[in-house]
Amino acid sequence: MDNEFASLKKENGVFWIEVEKIRSNPFQPRREFDEKKLAGLSESIRQYGVLQPLVVSRKEYETETGVDVEYELIAGERRLMASKMASLRQVPVIIREEPTEQVKLELALIENIQREDLNPVERARAFRQLIDSFKLKHHEVGSKIGKSREFVTNTLRILLLPEEIQDGLSKGLITEGHTRPLLMLIKNPDQQTLLYKEIIYKQMTVREAEKFSRSIAVSRSRKAEALPNPEIRLFEEKLSDALGTRVSIEKNGEKGKISIEFFSDEELNALLNRIHDICAKKEENIESVDEIDIGQNSELSGENTPQDNIQTEEDLSENFTI
Repeated sequence: MDNEFASLKKENGVFWIEVEKIRSNPFQPRREFDEKKLAGLSESIRQYGVLQPLVVSRKEYETETGVDVEYELIAGERRLMASKMASLRQVPVIIREEPTEQVKLELALIENIQREDLNPVERARAFRQLIDSFKLKHHEVGSKIGKSREFVTNTLRILLLPEEIQDGLSKGLITEGHTRPLLMLIKNPDQQTLLYKEIIYKQMTVREAEKFSRSIAVSRSRKAEALPNPEIRLFEEKLSDALGTRVSIEKNGEKGKISIEFFSDEELNALLNRIHDICAKKEENIESVDEIDIGQNSELSGENTPQDNIQTEEDLSENFTI
C-alpha cells in the first residue's frame, strides 16, 4: 500500500522533503497566526498527515564539500508550522521552478486570500507591497486576486489609520466595517481616537459608529458657523493637555459648563488623582501667602477692586499644569 502511494506521489510530481530543509517564504504577507487554530491543524496532521502538499522552489548552494540543496516555501506556511509542531520529519511538496519575487508574493497572497487567512491590515500591506515593489495599478492587483478595483482601493485606505487603530483591527478589537466611519474622521484625529475607544468600550455596531461619525461632522459644521471664542478653545486645549483627555467648554451667557471625558473606571480614578494634585498644588501656593505682610500689600489687603480678583487665562492654565 505504501509503495503504491509513493508511486502515485511520484507520478503527480509530489516529493517528500525533510522539514528542516524548508525555509519560510520571505514575501509571506501573513504575520499573525491563531495559536489555537494552528494547534488544531497540528493535531489533525499528527493523525492524518498533510493532505495538501506544500509548494516550494529548489535552491542549490556550493559548499566546500560539494553542492547543498534547500527549499524555499512558496505556499503552505501554516501547514509547515503545524507539521513542525507535530514533529513530522518530512512533508509532501510540489517543486516549482524558481519564481520571481513578484510571483512569490502573488502566490502567498492569493493562497491566504482564498483561505481568508489574512487579517485586513495584512491584506492591505500586501497590496501596498505589490503596488510599490512591482508598480502595479489597483485594477491589476484586483485582477490577480479575483477582486474589484474598489475592493483594493478601499482595503489600502486602512493604512491611513493610526498604528493604534490598525493594531486593534489586527487583534479583532474592531471589525473592518468599523474602519469606514473611522476614516470619515481622518482630518480630526482627536475625534477619531475618541470614536475608536467608544467602539471598543461600548461595543458599538458599525451603524452606531457611522451615526457617531456623522454627528461629529454636523457638530464641526455648527461650530465653524458659530465661530467659538479662540480664548476658550485655547483653554480647552490646555486643560486637555493637563488632564490627558478631551475637555470641552460650553458657555451660555455668563454661565457654562466644563465636560471632561473618560472611558473606564481606571481613567476616572486617574483623572481624580490629577485634579487632586492640582488642587493640592494650589493650596500650597495659598499657604505661602502667609509669609507676606498683608497689611503692606494692597492686592491682598482687601482694598483691590472686583476686577483685580479676576484670574487671567494664563493664571488659570498654570493651576492645571501637571
